[in-house]
Amino acid sequence: MARKTYNIAMVSDFFFPQPGGVESHIYQLSSKLIDRGHKVIIITHAHDDRKGVRYLNNGLKVYHVPFLVIYRQATFPTVFSFFPILRNICIRERIEIVHGHGSLSSLCHEGILHARTMGLRTVFTDHSLFGFADAASILTNKLLKFILSDVDHSICVSHTCKENTVLRASLDPLMVSVIPNAVVGENFRPRDYPAPSEQGAGFRAEPSPRLLGPDDMITIVVISRLFYNKGTDLLTAAIPRILENHPNTRFIIAGSGPKAIDLEQMIETNVLQDRVEMLGPIRHEDVRDVMTRGHIYLHPSLTEAFGTVIVEAASCGLYVVCTQVGGIPEVLPSHMTTFAKPEEDDIVAATGKAITAMRAGKIRTEKFHDEVKKMYSWSNVAMRTERVYDGICGTISEEEFYGFDTSGYNNGSRIRDFALIDRLKRYYGCGIWAGKLFCLCVVVDYLFFLFLEWWFPRENIDICPDWPRKPPAKDKAQDSMKIAMSRSTSSVRGPKLDR
Repeated sequence: MARKTYNIAMVSDFFFPQPGGVESHIYQLSSKLIDRGHKVIIITHAHDDRKGVRYLNNGLKVYHVPFLVIYRQATFPTVFSFFPILRNICIRERIEIVHGHGSLSSLCHEGILHARTMGLRTVFTDHSLFGFADAASILTNKLLKFILSDVDHSICVSHTCKENTVLRASLDPLMVSVIPNAVVGENFRPRDYPAPSEQGAGFRAEPSPRLLGPDDMITIVVISRLFYNKGTDLLTAAIPRILENHPNTRFIIAGSGPKAIDLEQMIETNVLQDRVEMLGPIRHEDVRDVMTRGHIYLHPSLTEAFGTVIVEAASCGLYVVCTQVGGIPEVLPSHMTTFAKPEEDDIVAATGKAITAMRAGKIRTEKFHDEVKKMYSWSNVAMRTERVYDGICGTISEEEFYGFDTSGYNNGSRIRDFALIDRLKRYYGCGIWAGKLFCLCVVVDYLFFLFLEWWFPRENIDICPDWPRKPPAKDKAQDSMKIAMSRSTSSVRGPKLDR
């Protein structure tokens, strides 16, 4: 029996041309879903001269909505003004599933709310970790609880991220899956690793070890947004001490942000211009070229749900020194990493330990690339995400989706009902005052939807012709076998499709 294909809209403020892990995740996942026969479009905000509709590789269509950006590429939350545009796009493209990305994306939250009002299935992917005590986190968590109270299913990129999201949004853990990020191995090859076009039939890479002498220069690479939560303050304090303790060492730092001025002042104060190279912002396609100039990748982040960049670094043959926070310990096996506490002294000590070990030849990075390629694959991520779509659309039974009979579990069926009264019951439980406010918002959204249906009838909206689709695979048993194998082999710390 052939697999069912879906029309999917990925909605988020975070997408190309701005760089980042969420942006790369959305693009790669969308491309692989298209390869599997689905129709995928992306809805994001306008970016400089990118407005209207753009086409990317593989027929991926991007709608750039002209909304005001207020902070870190997130648009100003308007709640209802996005609805007419989203409705028009969803009708034109015959969308069946709206998939939102990012806890801080206003377009994502509004898109999920309006999609539920329109009777569309919804999925949310969380890529971040948040606290519970500060004012910003409290507000974000309350809004997340509002949106996820009526979402069909949620996806997190690590087990730590799942625990965090379940607590923040008071979710049923069964309604949250863990599906990791991945990397395109061919795009992150070590320096001497042949490109795919240079690999003939029967090719097998035999990487040569990168042995370092006591006087050879070791280059430490840092590629990150230069914000507080990425540990830029720790990096600024640690660099002079690391360079003082290890003379034949230098840094290459790529990225931009408000903390860049602190790094520049540190370089000026300590006269380190010849040992610290600041590249500024770089394009995602240039990341590999920067990484292959180094030997060690330093990642001093204070919070991280997954950390795709450390997988990219390991794939490029770099040894990784990173803070032991969030979902980072789940990402790579221990022989590829040295962990440090998010403290200046510990980062200096861990980096020094890695430098000494590399000079002594105790760390062999030449096989990292092949190991990472086996662990992370976007095709596998797309296949498992498709299974989530099958589960929420009823293509597969709930028992098959969740792995057991749900009839006696927490009031039976997990599939969300679109009836307004059932939706209001779910929102009403979000808090004494917040629940009433959320119910009012949903009622207004529903009335607005009825107005749009009358003012702009569906039959007056032109239907867009579809980009030619690839025929879906007919062998579903092979996909099921791959999913079963990924549950037992693709995780460093337990199964990644844990519910």
